[in-house]
Amino acid sequence: MTLTVLDPGGLTLVQDLGRPGYAGLGVTESGAADRRSLRRANRLLGNDDGAPALETTLGGLVLRAEETVVVALAGAPAPIEVVAGGGSTRTGGPVLRLPAGAELRLGVPEWGMRTYLALPQGVLTGRTLGSASYDTLAALGPPPLQAGDVLQAGAGEAVIATVEAEAPGWHGAPYMLDLLPGPRRDWFTDGALTALFAEPYTVTDLGDRVGVRLHGAGLERARRGELASEGVVRGAVQVPADGQPLIFGPDHPVTGGYPVIGVLTDDAADASGQLRPGGQIRFRRRGDW
Repeated sequence: MTLTVLDPGGLTLVQDLGRPGYAGLGVTESGAADRRSLRRANRLLGNDDGAPALETTLGGLVLRAEETVVVALAGAPAPIEVVAGGGSTRTGGPVLRLPAGAELRLGVPEWGMRTYLALPQGVLTGRTLGSASYDTLAALGPPPLQAGDVLQAGAGEAVIATVEAEAPGWHGAPYMLDLLPGPRRDWFTDGALTALFAEPYTVTDLGDRVGVRLHGAGLERARRGELASEGVVRGAVQVPADGQPLIFGPDHPVTGGYPVIGVLTDDAADASGQLRPGGQIRFRRRGDW
C-alpha cells in the first residue's frame, strides 16, 4: 500500500518507540514524543505497539492514498477532511478507510501539539540502530517528510480494533504533570521546592522535541557553581541559571551542567509531548521529596 505526501505540514516525522540502550554511545533514545498516543494509533489497527507511524505537529499534513488503505489517528485531535470523488467529508476518525485517490487533510488540533497516524503493519522504512525514529538533534533516522515522498505500508489487511484502544488520560490544558524527585533536588532551597508545586507554569514558545521551556516562579538554588554535564532521561526537569525550569523531550542532550530538580513519570512525559505554547501546566508531587 502506498500514500503520497502532498504537504508535510509544519513537521511530520516517522517515529516508533525509539532506540533504547545506546546512551553509552551518546545516542539518545528518541522515539515518539507522546508514546501513549503512538501505541493507541497502532492498537486501533492491530499493529505492534512500536510499529513506525507518522508524528505530525500542529496539523497541515496532506496525504493521497494511491491504493485503498485504512489509517488510524490518535493524539492531538486534528480536524480531518477526506476529499474523494469530487466531494469532501469532515470526520472525526479515529479509524478511516481511504479509497484509492482520496486525499486526507489534517487541520490544526483543538488542543495538543502532535497527532499520530498509523498505517497497516506500520510505515515501511529503513532503521538505524534498530529504530525508524528520527532524532531531530542528531539528525539520525529517516529525514522529515517532504512533499512528493511516497510512504509504503504493509500489504496485509488492517485488523481494526472492535473495542476502543486505551484512551489518553489527559484531555488538554491545564496539564497536571506528576513529578518524581530528581538527582539534584538538594541543590535547591526549601522555598524553591514549595514554589515548584504551588503555582502554574506557562509553556513558552521555546519548545520542540529537544525540550520545552517554562515560565513561572523562579527556583532558587541552595548551592552555587555548576555541575559536570550528566546524562538525563526524557522528562527530566532541569533548572538553568535563570531559575526557569525546562522539560527535556525525547531528543534531549546531556544537562550542560545545570541541576535536574525532578523527573516526570512516564505518563507525564508523554503528556509533555502535547504541551502547546501559551498553555499552563502544574507539577504534582510524587515520591519522597
